[in-house]
Amino acid sequence: MPRPTPGGPQTGEPARTHALAALRQAILTGDVAPGQRLVEEELAGMLGVTRASLRAALIDLAAEGLVERVPNRGARVRVVSLSEAVAITECRMALEALCAVKAAQNVTDEEAAALRDLGRNLTRAVADGNPLKYSELNRELHRRVGVISRQAVAVGLLERLHAQIVRHQFRLALRPGRPETSLAEHLAILNAIADRRPGDAEQATRRHLSSVIGALLSAGDGENPGSEQGADT
Repeated sequence: MPRPTPGGPQTGEPARTHALAALRQAILTGDVAPGQRLVEEELAGMLGVTRASLRAALIDLAAEGLVERVPNRGARVRVVSLSEAVAITECRMALEALCAVKAAQNVTDEEAAALRDLGRNLTRAVADGNPLKYSELNRELHRRVGVISRQAVAVGLLERLHAQIVRHQFRLALRPGRPETSLAEHLAILNAIADRRPGDAEQATRRHLSSVIGALLSAGDGENPGSEQGADT
């Protein structure tokens, strides 16, 4: 997490915004793990904000589905079960398919060229055996498709859904053979968009996310689909 600013604790809206951004980033990058308690006094001191501002940020994160309030225990990073991760991915399928269609309809020549360049970088990351770089480029592809789509409502919903299952996705990215499988799926999506083929872009997106669901279920073999591994017992 970033260090607090010099001087006394920040207050008001700037403090809430600062704490919200820092905590959201810490959750998404894994600096704080699912099920980990979020102690208000400790975090407020680390971030240089008042407890009231920190508490307001936690309320916002709870609304985003990243944090949950536990009776008599305070707040903790929410644990997303396998079954919920699958359900979220099913919702993403509809929204990302919409964005892919809109992107194929709206893409400019410059954006199409940038997509193809990104495809070459994705291919290189897989060839180099660099799953972390591939995962980073994968996120950039999905972000860029959203920008090209000009569908701000869908993009906002997708950002919230993605944040809730980022750790499931990270685990998949490190699974042997998964980058090679998803590379072809991602190339099909970006090529269909760059070629301005909306129907193919939609189908390629649905095939990709169906594959993600299959990989999630396969990686979760032996886990109770309704369980929340890592949660307090």
